[in-house]
Amino acid sequence: MKLRIVHPFLLLGIAALGGCATITRGTTEAWTVETDPPNAEVELSSGERCLSPCTLQKKRKETFMVTIRKECYRPVQTQVVSQVAGAGAAGMAGNVIVGGIIGAGVDAASGATKELKPNPLVVRLEPENGPGCRRR
Repeated sequence: MKLRIVHPFLLLGIAALGGCATITRGTTEAWTVETDPPNAEVELSSGERCLSPCTLQKKRKETFMVTIRKECYRPVQTQVVSQVAGAGAAGMAGNVIVGGIIGAGVDAASGATKELKPNPLVVRLEPENGPGCRRR
C-alpha cells in the first residue's frame, strides 16, 4: 500500500476556498430581543414571531425591521442592521494573509464578516392610556 503525502500548498488552498470567517464565525448568529415589561409580541419583517425575551437564529447579512407590541403599551418599531464586525474583519484579514482571494469572496458573499446591530435589542415599553388600561 502506497502512502500519499498531500502537498501543504494544496491544503492551504482548500482552506482558503472555505473562507476564514465563514469557517470560524459561521453565516448565522443568535439575535436576542428583551423588553420591559416582558411577554411582548415581537414580529420581524421576515415573518418570524416570538414573545420577549426571545432569541432567534438570523443570517448575519440580513437587515430587518422589528415591531414590538403589548396591550396597553405604545408599539415600537426599529431596524436591525447588518454591519462589518471586528471578528469578521479579522477573518477577512486571515484570507488576505493566506492569499485566499476566493475565500475572501466567500466570506463577503456569505455574510460571515458581518454582525447584527443592535444585539441584543433591549426595549423599554411606554404605557399607553386606553380602554381597559390602568394608569401606572
